[in-house]
Amino acid sequence: MSKKPRIAIAYFSGFGHTDRLAEAVRSGAVEAGAQVELVRVDAMSEELWGVLDEADAIVFGSPTYMGSAAGAFHVFAESTSKRWASAAWKDKLGAGFTNAACKAGDKHSTLAYFATLAAQHQMNWVNLGLHPGWHTSSESENDLNRLGYFNGAAASTPADLPPEGVSKADIATAEHLGERVARHTAIVLAGRTALGLTA
Repeated sequence: MSKKPRIAIAYFSGFGHTDRLAEAVRSGAVEAGAQVELVRVDAMSEELWGVLDEADAIVFGSPTYMGSAAGAFHVFAESTSKRWASAAWKDKLGAGFTNAACKAGDKHSTLAYFATLAAQHQMNWVNLGLHPGWHTSSESENDLNRLGYFNGAAASTPADLPPEGVSKADIATAEHLGERVARHTAIVLAGRTALGLTA
C-alpha cells in the first residue's frame, strides 16, 4: 500500500487574504487523504526546510504585488538555490495559488513564476484542471474558477476588504486545487510503488 501523500504549502501572506487561500488548499488536500503542513516562507527555520524536503508535493502561494509574487516569496525562492544545485526537490509535484485586488491584476505572471520555479527544481507541475467559470451569460461569479485561470488557483479580493472578504468561489477553487494535488500525488506514489521506484 502506498504511503499517505505529504504536501507542504509554502506561502507568504501580506494582509491575511492569502492565508485564507492556503487554509483552503490545505482543507481540500486533507479531505482527499493527504497529510498537509503550512510553511510560512517569511519565517523559515531548519525544521520548516525539513518539511519541504520531506514533502511529496509543494504548493507555492503568494499575493500578486506589482505583477509578480511578493518580495518575501522571491527571497525564499532565491534561498532554495542549494536545493536546486543538488536537485533535492526533483520529481516532487508542484502547484500554485495567488490573490490580487484586481480581477486580472497580472496574476498569471505569479502563477507562471511559480511554475518556472518548480521546473527549475525539476518538479512536475499540477495545473488547476478546471474549465473557466463565469464565461457565459448563464454562469455567475459564484462558479469555480470564476476568473478563468488554468495554471493554478487565482483569487480576486477588493483591496478594501478584510481576509473574510475573500470570495467563497475563490475559496472553493483553492480547495479544488488542494484536492487535485493530493489525488495526483497519491497516483504518483502508487505508481512508484508499483514500479519498485520508492526511495
